[in-house]
Amino acid sequence: MKYLILIHSNQQSLELWDTLTDEQRLELGRGHMRLTEELAESGELIVSEGLADPALARWVSVRDGETIASDGPFAEVKEHLAGFYLIDCDSLERAVEWAAKVPDAAYREVEVRPILDMSGWEF
Repeated sequence: MKYLILIHSNQQSLELWDTLTDEQRLELGRGHMRLTEELAESGELIVSEGLADPALARWVSVRDGETIASDGPFAEVKEHLAGFYLIDCDSLERAVEWAAKVPDAAYREVEVRPILDMSGWEF
């Protein structure tokens, strides 16, 4: 089964980041590289990526056949997605084991969410 491990960021995590030394910041990055390598070696990694600043994001909608792209997210957003790991493993428990190894989990929660398997659905 596929699971998405979501890493969120918010004002508190940004404030925490500001208190870290350069070495602690480097170690956080190295931790992500080690985890990515470990997941790849296990055969359970599909993809892992960090995401750019949300100020670079765009909201996209289609109304009356017209594509509308606007700046986003809006100022009222207090939390944003900072990165993710898409994994394929045997159980939720195994996905939680991997999530516990995400370096950010030492500072804040990371989310584990099952991916919907729509392969057998008929439309």
